[in-house]
Amino acid sequence: MRRGLLAVLVAGLLAAGCTADDGDPGGGRSAPETSGLVACPEQPDVDVAAADRLPALTLDCPGGGALDLSRAPGVPTVVNLWGSWCPPCREEMPLLQQFSRTAGDRVQVVGVISKDGLPQATAFAEDAGVTFPSAFDGEGRLMAQLGVNVLPYTYFLDADGALVHVQAGPVGSVDELRTLVAEHLGVQL
Repeated sequence: MRRGLLAVLVAGLLAAGCTADDGDPGGGRSAPETSGLVACPEQPDVDVAAADRLPALTLDCPGGGALDLSRAPGVPTVVNLWGSWCPPCREEMPLLQQFSRTAGDRVQVVGVISKDGLPQATAFAEDAGVTFPSAFDGEGRLMAQLGVNVLPYTYFLDADGALVHVQAGPVGSVDELRTLVAEHLGVQL
């Protein structure tokens, strides 16, 4: 009976998404100087003017550069908040990677490593073959400002940085992601 109850509880947590406690899952470890993560994309020197937008945070990218959420991305962008500790994020990551390859320069995918340790996130990204950039938010500042306590979350931004759609929970397929991008960003892939 205990095993059955435990299985039901685990299934419920996985279905609801992942939560991170307020502690430091990285164990207080500092970020190494280099990693296998890709540098963040260059952004135009244009501020986001839209009322619906992500919080104006700047997050360092372990692969180089920074992601400045107060600046327009310049191209339609999918921003995915993920953590290596999150089973649905681990399942969703190959779909995001495949979509990123398919989208090319028409839609960019940018990850935000959330409430995670950099060594763990880097190892997971390398194992998953991730080639799109990810910014590092080990303390979960963006999650806190967005009022998010589960992962994954995906934000769809137009080229001017306006927040046009929020996807709570994992995307189930590349086709679903293509449909969301077509519907909310107007890009057919």
